[in-house]
Amino acid sequence: MDDGSVKQIAVLYPVGGVGHIGPMTQLAKVFLHHGYDVTMVLIEPPIKSTDSGAGFIERVAASNPSITFHVLPLIPPPDLASSTKHPFLLILELMRWYNEELESFLRSIPRERLHSLVIDLFCTHAIDVATKEGVPVYKFFASGAGTLAIFTQLPALLAGRQTGLKELGDTPLEFLGVPSMPASHLVTSLLESPEDELCRTMMKILERNADTHGVLVNTFESLESRALPALRDPLCVPGQVLPPVYSVGPLVGTGGTTDKQEGGSRHECLAWLDAQPERSVVFLCWGSKGALPKEQLEEIADGLERCGQRFLWVVRTPAGSDGPKRYWEQRGEADLDALLPEGFLERTKGRGLVVTSWAPQVDVLNHPATGVFVTHCGWNSTLEAIAAGVPMLCWPLAGAEQRMNKVFITDDMGVGVEMEGYMTGFIKAEEIEGKVRQVLEAGEGTRLRKRALQLKKETEEALEDGGSSQAAFLRFLSDVANLRE
Repeated sequence: MDDGSVKQIAVLYPVGGVGHIGPMTQLAKVFLHHGYDVTMVLIEPPIKSTDSGAGFIERVAASNPSITFHVLPLIPPPDLASSTKHPFLLILELMRWYNEELESFLRSIPRERLHSLVIDLFCTHAIDVATKEGVPVYKFFASGAGTLAIFTQLPALLAGRQTGLKELGDTPLEFLGVPSMPASHLVTSLLESPEDELCRTMMKILERNADTHGVLVNTFESLESRALPALRDPLCVPGQVLPPVYSVGPLVGTGGTTDKQEGGSRHECLAWLDAQPERSVVFLCWGSKGALPKEQLEEIADGLERCGQRFLWVVRTPAGSDGPKRYWEQRGEADLDALLPEGFLERTKGRGLVVTSWAPQVDVLNHPATGVFVTHCGWNSTLEAIAAGVPMLCWPLAGAEQRMNKVFITDDMGVGVEMEGYMTGFIKAEEIEGKVRQVLEAGEGTRLRKRALQLKKETEEALEDGGSSQAAFLRFLSDVANLRE
C-alpha cells in the first residue's frame, strides 16, 4: 500500500452460498497479503437449517479472524416457500432489498479509508449504490475466463433471436476465445426463450459488467491463454469497450486448515489415504450441492466394485424437491445402508472408503495417494484439482456452468476425460469401471498425469512474486489508486 499510516478497507460483497463465499474469502486473503483491511458484507440466509449456508459462514469466519464479517441488519424475507418464482429470481430480489442497508454501511466507513467495493456476479444491483457513493466498484467472477468470454458475447447473440437456444440441441456455437461450445452445454437459464424472465434477468446481469471499473477473474494467464486475450479484443463485443479484466487466480484453499472434523480431530479419510499407495485412489465428489439419485449411486457402486481400484467416495443425501431453500442449504448425512447395494461396503472394505456429507476436498486432492478426481466440474473444484496436479474424470451436472467447464477441461486444458452419459443424466457402471481404470493405469493415465503436473507447476509460477496473477493484482491496485486521485 502507498499510505502506511491508515489502512484502506476493501469491501467484498458475495451473494450467499458456499460456492460464492469460499472464493471471495480467498480473494480477501490476497487483499490482506497486500496490506489492506477487508470487510466481507453478508446477508442472513432467509431459511435456516441445521446444516445451512449460515453454518458454513460461521466456520469461515472462525477460521479467518483477520477478515471482518459484517452481516447487514435483517430485512424480513418474502415468503420464499410459497412463491412460484424461480429460486434464483427470489434471491436476486432479496439482495436488491438490501441496497439501502449496504449504502448505509459504506457511508459509515471514512471515505479516505474506503478502497473499493468488490461484488459478486449476482450482486449487480449494488453497482448503483457504489456509483451513487462514488466508490470504485469491481466485479469478482468466481468462474473462469472462458465462461466470462461466452457470457460477454451472449447478449449480442440472443438479441437477434426470437426463440431460445434450447432448440439448437448440440449444435456447436462459436465464441471468441473458447473451443466450439455445444448449445446444450450453456447455463440452463440461458437456453430459454429471450422473453423468459430468468433468461432476461441473466442477460441484464451480464450486460452490466460494463458498468463496473473492471472484473477480477479466478483464473491465470497460462491456464486460459485463449479466453483472456479474447476479453481484451475489440471484436469481443463490437462497438463496446469492455472494462479491464484481471486474472488473479487460482484463488483456492491451501488445505491444512479445513481438514478437521466437528470435534477438531483430523478427518478419518486422510488417515485412510495415508495407508494407500501413491496415486492409487479415485476420489469421487460432486461439490457442496451435488446429490445424485439412488439409482445412480447404485450404478456407481457397481462400477467401483467391478473396476477393482481403490476409491474414496463422498455420498450425499439424494436430491429431493427443488425448493428455494436448496440455494442456501447443504444436505445432511446420507444413510448409506439405504442408498448403496446390499453388502457393497463389506465387499469393498479395505480398498474403498465411503464418507457422508463432507470431506476436506483440498487436503484429499493434495494427498499423494489421490490419483484421479471424479468431479462435477464446478470451477472451484476444477481449480483445486489443477493446483494439486490431479487429472479429472468429468461428470458435469446440469444447471450452472459445469458442462461448459467440461469442454474447457477436456478440449482446452487437456487435463481431463469426460464420462459418457452425463447429458442423459445417467452414467452406467461399465463407463465408470472403464474410465477409472483408463485414468489410473498406464498409457492415457500417464499422459494425463504429466499434463496435470505441468499445470500444477504453472499454477505455482502464476502466484509467485512476479508471476502473472500477482502482477494482475498489482495492476488492479494501481488502477484503483488512479481512480481515487
